Amino acid sequence: MREKDKVVLGISIGDLNGIGSEIILKTFQDARMLEFCTPVIFASVKLMSFYKKALNLNVSVHGIDSLDKILHKKLNVYNVWKEQVPVNLGKEEKQAGEYALKSLEASVKALKDDKIDVLVTAPINKSNIQSETFNFPGHTDYLAKELEGDSLMLMVTNSLRVGLLTDHVAVKEVSENITRELIEKKINTIHKTLIKDFGIVRPKIAVLGINPHNGDNGVIGKEDDEVLKPTIDNLRNNGKVVLGPYAADSFFGSGNYKNFDVIIASYHDQGLVPFKTLSFGNGVNYTAGLRKIRTSPDHGTAYDIAGKGIANHESFREAVFTAVNIFKKRNDYAAFSKNPLEIQPRKTFSKKK
Repeated sequence: MREKDKVVLGISIGDLNGIGSEIILKTFQDARMLEFCTPVIFASVKLMSFYKKALNLNVSVHGIDSLDKILHKKLNVYNVWKEQVPVNLGKEEKQAGEYALKSLEASVKALKDDKIDVLVTAPINKSNIQSETFNFPGHTDYLAKELEGDSLMLMVTNSLRVGLLTDHVAVKEVSENITRELIEKKINTIHKTLIKDFGIVRPKIAVLGINPHNGDNGVIGKEDDEVLKPTIDNLRNNGKVVLGPYAADSFFGSGNYKNFDVIIASYHDQGLVPFKTLSFGNGVNYTAGLRKIRTSPDHGTAYDIAGKGIANHESFREAVFTAVNIFKKRNDYAAFSKNPLEIQPRKTFSKKK
């Protein structure tokens, strides 16, 4: 039985040998988290009991074999499998990836079937999770296939949002992937996301250049002049507040990013290096543009510290807060759009440290 206004939050376990289980359990050691959402871990009770003992964590779990048996104010563990799985913390192993995929597939199915409201994914290893059913460079592309829509990797904190035109693409292939059609699609997606999911009425968007110094009038590359600038002009002429392209090397250091609701980077490291420098440990990866909500922490499996009990769970906790808040914002937007004169917005919760 669902409680009114209680968000059911699914959690995929991630790589079994990484820090995923540690940061999940540490997050829900704080009983106050159960007031904000009802968590459901997609794994097995046997596995979570192993982690609790190995990491000396004091947190109760409630095992269920049906998603109709979810209990509120409990840390639910849905048994995706029953067998005991060997865990070698800190080791990259194929089997760990296979069970990470089992968890992910089960949690995404539950999301599609409306058994859970939102999904938070613990980190996977992009190599050992590859299989016949998962042939993607990461979560974002997999979720785009499963959940439909124009997916976009959006990194968020309370004071900074960074989106990407290209994400897990080799550097040598970046410029050939950035077309006018791609730019328009990505910026339209982020514009809609900021309105629906973050409650920003008139988003202000900055776009970073593709080449150093925006190509220096074609000396270092023509893509900025021939592709990026005309597309930005067209978007602006159609009513969107889109400015740029800005030279990426000085944009963050100058503090100019503070003047915008989102910054669009051309490729992965151009956006994520400054993002993680400014916010590492508190950032959240949000897959914007999909019909369902998915967030994750801004770090990887961290094999080097797995099993040592020292993993910082702040980013995972922020991913939980972000997923719940976006769910409520999106519902408020839908209600306003349907009958704007009668519906009053519901307040989102305040994070408790």
